[in-house]
Amino acid sequence: MAEPEHGARQEAGVLEAEEQSREGLDSERIQAILDAVEAGDAPAVIAELEPLHAADIADFIEQISSQQRRAFLALSADQLDGDVLSELEEGVREEVIEALPREALAEAVRELDTDDVVDILEDLEDIDQAYILETMESDDRAAVESSLAWPEHSAGRLMQSETVAVPQDWTVGAAIDFMRTEDWLPDQFYHVILVDERHRPSGYVTLGRLLSARRAMALSELVEESFLSVEATEEEEEVAHLFNKYHLISMPVVDQSGRLVGVITIDDAMAVLDDEHEEDMLRMAGVNEESSLSDRIIDTAKGRFLWLFINLITAIFASLVIAQFEDEISALVALAVLMPIVASMGGNAGTQSMTVAVRALATRELTGQNTRRVIWRELVVGMINGSAFGLIMAVVAGFWFGLPMLAVVIALSMFATLASAALSGIVLPVMLDKMKVDPALASGPFVTTVTDVVGFFAFLGLASVMLL
Repeated sequence: MAEPEHGARQEAGVLEAEEQSREGLDSERIQAILDAVEAGDAPAVIAELEPLHAADIADFIEQISSQQRRAFLALSADQLDGDVLSELEEGVREEVIEALPREALAEAVRELDTDDVVDILEDLEDIDQAYILETMESDDRAAVESSLAWPEHSAGRLMQSETVAVPQDWTVGAAIDFMRTEDWLPDQFYHVILVDERHRPSGYVTLGRLLSARRAMALSELVEESFLSVEATEEEEEVAHLFNKYHLISMPVVDQSGRLVGVITIDDAMAVLDDEHEEDMLRMAGVNEESSLSDRIIDTAKGRFLWLFINLITAIFASLVIAQFEDEISALVALAVLMPIVASMGGNAGTQSMTVAVRALATRELTGQNTRRVIWRELVVGMINGSAFGLIMAVVAGFWFGLPMLAVVIALSMFATLASAALSGIVLPVMLDKMKVDPALASGPFVTTVTDVVGFFAFLGLASVMLL
């Protein structure tokens, strides 16, 4: 009975060691690293970083100030892993790359897969690119240079050149023996790609099916139905959409002649989707898509100025509508009290429809086939909510001001405002998308203007006719 107990204790020890190796980044560790940096104690800094994942180290670098970042890098540059550079957001990564000695940068980049190397080299000056490429082995350098030759934001830039490809007429045993004898295989891969005599991919086999099949079985009998390939010139956003739609794990990349040139894996595709979603969110708020918490104050202010200026123009336009009813507002103060309610409800309703539309356009859910149905749906939703909130505000205004006709005015204007807001929130993004203008960037000011103008005009116009 002693042996099982010993085995259990040994297993517990392994689990405990694994748990320690997965230590995350908390406030105590951050402070410990900063104290070591301030003391200039490089061994202590390295010791604190040792159990951390590359993503946690990148998170630490992003959280500290520029001055602390430079001091940290001065002590840890030689130990900085290339994976840390891959995890950094673009703005901070540029700063880190500038602060690193070129030798340390070259060493960090050298061990990365080609797709990660390309992602880093894209942000470097030509002279630094050339230096790092010179330090790489000839095969790796040729693969990276080949990827850099493809257009920016294309599948060619996103792919890694290291692929596991075998002839399509091989057996399982031949493929396994091949992989066991080769030492150049990528650190992570999910499929073995089958190619014909012209090196054109014809299918792929998952590692799970490969390892569970008999050695004599032909690889062609194990190919996945989900097989898709994409040209290297295809936009990376479309590639990410295909991954998401068809639940892919990896996808071969081909050149114009159909020859295999690389492979894109799910982690890179999901990173593109995350970037696109983040970009849309920032653009809808009028913030530069490259903005981050590490940006300088002046850069942040400049990035937001244009959007605020556009909103100022639209606000002035809405104010001109209000100015046309100056006498009516002066005669009945209740109109000035209720106007913000109409504008606020219209703005929120418009934002709801606009958000749904922008997301649907980004995910390809909103297409030419269902546009009319979706527009009608949003309009009906706006009319229903407009009727409901119109009745609510009619009751509130009736008890508040004791004017029955004012209750009718606010009810009708609320209906018109929410209906027009819902309609403009879906129609304007669709129109902008057809005009090849990013709806996430341009929809906001237009939708706000429509809802404000319609809301104020309907409310004040009806009031001038029915109350005065």
